[in-house]
Amino acid sequence: MTLCFLSEPVRLVGGASRCAGTLEVKHLGEWRPVDDNGWTMKPAAVVYSVRLLNGSSLCSGGLQVKSNQRWSSVCEADFDLQDAEVVCRELGCGPPSLLRGALYGEAEAPVWSREFQCGGHESALLDCRSSGSARSSCSPGKAAGLTCSEPVRLVGGASRCAGTLEVKHLGEWRPVIGSDWPLKAAGVFCEHLDCGSAVSVGKKKSTYRFVLKINPDCFKLRSSLRECVEPSYSSSVLSVTCSGNSTLATVGRKNSLLTGRNLRQNQAQGGAGPSAVTGWGERRKTG
Repeated sequence: MTLCFLSEPVRLVGGASRCAGTLEVKHLGEWRPVDDNGWTMKPAAVVYSVRLLNGSSLCSGGLQVKSNQRWSSVCEADFDLQDAEVVCRELGCGPPSLLRGALYGEAEAPVWSREFQCGGHESALLDCRSSGSARSSCSPGKAAGLTCSEPVRLVGGASRCAGTLEVKHLGEWRPVIGSDWPLKAAGVFCEHLDCGSAVSVGKKKSTYRFVLKINPDCFKLRSSLRECVEPSYSSSVLSVTCSGNSTLATVGRKNSLLTGRNLRQNQAQGGAGPSAVTGWGERRKTG
């Protein structure tokens, strides 16, 4: 049995406590029960090892790590860009786009007692090497938090800011079905790709194939992209053209996003990316 939804929101309902009951997964904005076929005690016990709290979606918030059935906050001094890349990958999100704990409040859980030393290639944060940390608490505003980008792109157009809209779903890039999208809804993807605003949205004929159906209204609930995607088949795909105005993220603007690629380029050029502002990424890995 393969658990393809491990990074989805889950809950137990109808039991004697919050730790017992019917297992439900949030999909397309609705909570749905999980079929009991093929479940054993082992997969039922393993759902999350990391989570992001108090953000706008599953892909943003203050970082907490689970070990021995206990959630712990992480101090940003013990966490850097490579660690963030692993967290975003484990949650099924895109690369880290903003690294700033103060946006998501103070640490509410006990502090994780180890310093992560990820290489950036690991599939889960607890797979990374770690060493003991001397910290027993985080200074105010210094609990680790991050925003991961949603895995989207535009392909086949005249530039990276135009073309067929594709979303990475279960490890593969899939086109989005052609439908009547308003410019404002398509503009969410343009802003996300650092491509300004949407100037046109249209349908394009294609071969009949596997596509992804996205409900634009789902974004009004501030859901993660993953919660708004539904597999489908169609011979029509969505084409989007953005204005192409590039604006790097600035701390304090909630809707600004800096892609992992641009973040690394900006830092290499001496720019004031999130690490320069918050002190993240200054720690050298050893060993």
